[in-house]
Amino acid sequence: MENVEVFDSPGKGRGLRATKEAWAGDVLFAEPCFASVVFDSLAANVCHCCFRRQPKLQRCGQCRFAQYCDRTCQRAAWEEHKQECAAIKSYGKAPNENIRLAARILWRLDKEGGVVSDMQLTTLDDLEDHISEMPEDDLKDLKVDIHNFLDFWPRTSKQHTVERISHIFGVINCNGFMVSDQKGLQAVGVGLFPNLCLVNHDCWPNCTVILNNGKIELRALGKINEGEELMVAYVDFLNLSEDRKRMLKQQYFFDCTCEHCTNKIKDDLKLGGAEVEGVKAPEEKVKEVTEYSKEMLQKMEKARLDGNYNEVVKICRECVEKQKDVLADTHIYQLKMWSTLSEVLSYLQFFEEAAEYARKMVDGYMKLYHPNNAQLGMATMRAGVTHWQAGHIEVGHGMICKAYAILLVTHGPTHPITKDLEAMRMQTEMELRMFKQNEYVYHSMREAALNNQPMKMMAEPMEEGIKSLFRKK
Repeated sequence: MENVEVFDSPGKGRGLRATKEAWAGDVLFAEPCFASVVFDSLAANVCHCCFRRQPKLQRCGQCRFAQYCDRTCQRAAWEEHKQECAAIKSYGKAPNENIRLAARILWRLDKEGGVVSDMQLTTLDDLEDHISEMPEDDLKDLKVDIHNFLDFWPRTSKQHTVERISHIFGVINCNGFMVSDQKGLQAVGVGLFPNLCLVNHDCWPNCTVILNNGKIELRALGKINEGEELMVAYVDFLNLSEDRKRMLKQQYFFDCTCEHCTNKIKDDLKLGGAEVEGVKAPEEKVKEVTEYSKEMLQKMEKARLDGNYNEVVKICRECVEKQKDVLADTHIYQLKMWSTLSEVLSYLQFFEEAAEYARKMVDGYMKLYHPNNAQLGMATMRAGVTHWQAGHIEVGHGMICKAYAILLVTHGPTHPITKDLEAMRMQTEMELRMFKQNEYVYHSMREAALNNQPMKMMAEPMEEGIKSLFRKK
């Protein structure tokens, strides 16, 4: 670990700091997963080895629970799965994801010890579990998990004390990291990365974390001086300061004292009123439409979860009409509506309207997010593709280039999504040259290409992008 070292961070306990100067896009460290599992809800849709989403998977013939792309993935996963496989057979069913992850962690600890490589900066025993600070409801859930774990844990494996098992569950609860699919578009599992657990939080961080080819990478978002603490954001900055503080306290048991929370930086933009021809919308009207938007967001989320996309569009359009000239273009509830509308309308192939809302969404994000924020890069990429789909090649290419510049920093050139974006950038650049030479020929060829194989990012709107590093309870 030549780029980082552990140190005592004032008021935060242990942290990591840079041992040499770093620049935007530099990888400060890469770390393989100590142990990971697929979410219960996706156990039949995601490979338990490589975490790819696949329409058809091959089930493990022994436990009938684990699913794999093919024999190659099954063989690669066997060393980690074999004890779990026997335990599931004996238990009669697969336990929940928390128990499966705790079991995999303990099996690996029993076999290899607390430090599995020279690159590991801490042991799991030294990580905080925060059990003493858990609320009563969470403690009840913890006791149920421990009880079920003890039933699941094989008699032939090394036996552990309840205190040790509790500690592992506490560490998972605080430090379980979202494991994404190969494209990085959806969280499909949870894993534990010991070194990552040492990186402290800041709402306006100098680093970001991305999963790339099975390893997490801590990447610099800008210039970092030697000796400077390395920070990541545990929660999405788009939330208001008070909401971020509440989430951090509930999930990670600390009070955020960062500059952005203390001074409520950009909160005024996130709940601001519109200004039309120099006249600001009345505060009472802004509050009224804000409350209305909250209610409509709940209705919209329900319709989206039900897959009723026409109803989603109807709700969003009604809400956007109410928000017009009342809420600022940086108001978080208006941005949420624009984001959802652009995504769903694009899926329903109303590309012209989708592009309009995608552009508004990106304009708002640019006023709120860090210039190298991964969410901003992903939103800009989606907006660029939507404009391309709508036939706006110049705007589409420009947005794709902006997105590519951001994702080179946040994801790096070898990440699958950056490679896809590079292919899009080259394609739109070629099409833009063609468009400038002869618009008629360009549109004719584009129409033929669309009928053959349209460019797209995802088949269906996702429930939620990956906006939090660590798993929500």
